[in-house]
Amino acid sequence: MTSRREFMTKGAISAALGLSTLSSYGQGLETALQRTPQSSAPSDLKITDIKCGFIRNGHSLFVKIYTNQGIHGCGEGVDATPGTYHLVKMMGQRIKGKSPLNVHRLFEDVRRAGFFEGAQAGMYIAVLSAVESALWDLAGKALGMPVYQLLGGKFRDKIRVYCDTGAYRTTETGPAAFAESAKAAVKMGFNAVKYDIDERNDPNKYDVYNWTANNMELERMYNQIAAVRAAVGPRIDICVDMHGRYDTTTGKRVAKMMEPLKLLFLEEPFPAENPEAYKIVRDSTQTPICAGENHYLAHGFRKLLELGAVDIIMPDLQKAGGLGEGQRIANLANLYYVPFAPHMVASYLGAMASSHVCASVPNFLILEWQIYFHEEPMFKEIVTFDGPMVKDGYIPLSEKPGIGVEINEEGMRKYAPAGVPFFE
Repeated sequence: MTSRREFMTKGAISAALGLSTLSSYGQGLETALQRTPQSSAPSDLKITDIKCGFIRNGHSLFVKIYTNQGIHGCGEGVDATPGTYHLVKMMGQRIKGKSPLNVHRLFEDVRRAGFFEGAQAGMYIAVLSAVESALWDLAGKALGMPVYQLLGGKFRDKIRVYCDTGAYRTTETGPAAFAESAKAAVKMGFNAVKYDIDERNDPNKYDVYNWTANNMELERMYNQIAAVRAAVGPRIDICVDMHGRYDTTTGKRVAKMMEPLKLLFLEEPFPAENPEAYKIVRDSTQTPICAGENHYLAHGFRKLLELGAVDIIMPDLQKAGGLGEGQRIANLANLYYVPFAPHMVASYLGAMASSHVCASVPNFLILEWQIYFHEEPMFKEIVTFDGPMVKDGYIPLSEKPGIGVEINEEGMRKYAPAGVPFFE
């Protein structure tokens, strides 16, 4: 047992050492204090306003939530967002004056308030996804923690991505062009690539409205992906997307003929709103079947999982309900031992937000990455961030408080659609 006298003696020595240290490093401590934001306790944090801006003709929504302490949060929604400026402002009124730290509660408040306004799917949930993500970003900044920490911690430090090569957007979509783009992606450091094989303008089509692919279309699809496999070898993963533009018959045939090419997954050969049809295709092939980019909330994935209709789920976290809902979807899938591979067509803000969720769940497989990050200057101008966007086929997970990526309003302004209020 330490006597009171010994305790006091040791305390005096410690104090003397502390004074010595402060005298040596006082200038550094003073500088650190000056640089530290001085705000009231997090419990006093309140939402004061919400503003938004759009790019891509309204298909990309960015929101900014402001507080009484000068801290703000950024979030992003995609696809189902054109014309939603007033929906953003309405949701802002529903959370104004409340603490942004109660993320789940605010999400549920806004969702329940919209039961008769479309809060089951579509635009309402896409906008709510942006608002919810901004709340996580704000909470992380207020508490000095990255979002993954608020979600319960991380299983991994970097997030594996597949590169959507965008080869379908070029004028030349033959097997040789697909092969060259695959080799270019691998040279950039990616160990997984994705190709779209649904060509709406395929001259072999007999009927643009009939969703059954004919033998010539099927041959074109196979030759394109076979060329990719030959170009990259057996160790690079290949994902194939059909954008829901075909039918069950075509889905079964494509999945079966792709088996020798050992795909990582075949994505949405037909619309995914019919889980029973997906069950038929999944049971007919060894090619993993993936779906879910147009599903909303965890409710949207329940039947797919219960029926065993898919091998992999791919919610888009910028429209399925946000980061907390994304984690719930992943955890639901984990109960069925189904991997989680989010769809991602957002900016780097959305990519990093998705990465925090991917880090926080055990069943993460891979995240989508777009070649436009490398080809279009806009995607570097509209955000600010530290370090490289992607390195050797992985997104380095941000350790900064919040999401770790900021909106650059001035960089975004020139891409904003005319006639739509911009962060007003």
